[in-house]
Amino acid sequence: MASTSFLLLHVLVMFSLANIVFSDLSDDFYDDICPQALPTIKRVVEDAISQERRMGASLLRLHFHDCFVNGCDASILLDQTSTIDSEKTARANNNSARGFEVIDRIKSEVDKVCGRPVISCADILAVAARDSVVALHGPTWEVELGRRDSTTASRTTANNDIPTPLMDLPALIDNFKKQGLDEEDLVALSGGHTLGFAQCFTFRNRIYNETNNIDSTFASQRQANCPRSGGDSNLASLDPTSALFDSKYFSNLVSKKGLLHSDQALFSGGETDELVKTYSTNLRTFSKDFAKSMIKMGNIKPLTGNEGQIRIDCRRVN
Repeated sequence: MASTSFLLLHVLVMFSLANIVFSDLSDDFYDDICPQALPTIKRVVEDAISQERRMGASLLRLHFHDCFVNGCDASILLDQTSTIDSEKTARANNNSARGFEVIDRIKSEVDKVCGRPVISCADILAVAARDSVVALHGPTWEVELGRRDSTTASRTTANNDIPTPLMDLPALIDNFKKQGLDEEDLVALSGGHTLGFAQCFTFRNRIYNETNNIDSTFASQRQANCPRSGGDSNLASLDPTSALFDSKYFSNLVSKKGLLHSDQALFSGGETDELVKTYSTNLRTFSKDFAKSMIKMGNIKPLTGNEGQIRIDCRRVN
């Protein structure tokens, strides 16, 4: 009887600890501290997108690239210093990641309306990503908040952990699994490519050298703006409606018109084919799963409590 009681107590304690860890982030974290914080982020994001529609995809990508490097801690925002190995110069971000000035503006305006620095740069990235999707007619979700900002960055980890455009399906599955994300998360989050553009150098090999699983007319069309040499930064849209959250990204994959090798890998005879088909014809299901996976991704190793800091300037450690 004593051992049974001890076991029950142990289970209850572990359950309580699990709840404490899970509740580190909450969707009402700033309600009492600064109720104007989230509306201010939304206003600045909408203004930035109204000036440049592409900015929505850029802000979404910043959150993604942040979370895949040691968790969602705003490390991607830190500039290079003698002690900070900036992730901005990593292969996936160098001359590619953008929107930093929008984050700076959000931080400035939020701190002004709150009267002091109370919202973390990591939370700003998470909320700005959600607000960008909503502004481009995508789904909304309750962003869990309370992250704190890192005091370090790692270009090496960024180079190793951010998925590349050349990955095949097994590599993508392993890459996402390392972050605690499953195959549904992989397909749903890849659907973020319903927004935005890619540079020529990221898809040149696909349109010139791949013969399987690529529509020949599509390849020829992309070659017109992406020569075999030069023009590395020339842009092509990741789906036909690059400033609208819809399911055409997945329709493209079914038609063998994925721009990146890593896009088309999701529909290449593997275990993710059926989910791609489902999303290609059901925007409601894709939107629901995307929102769920964004919440899950936003919970990758956040700094909370007394960990990290609330940066005064998102580009540098206090």
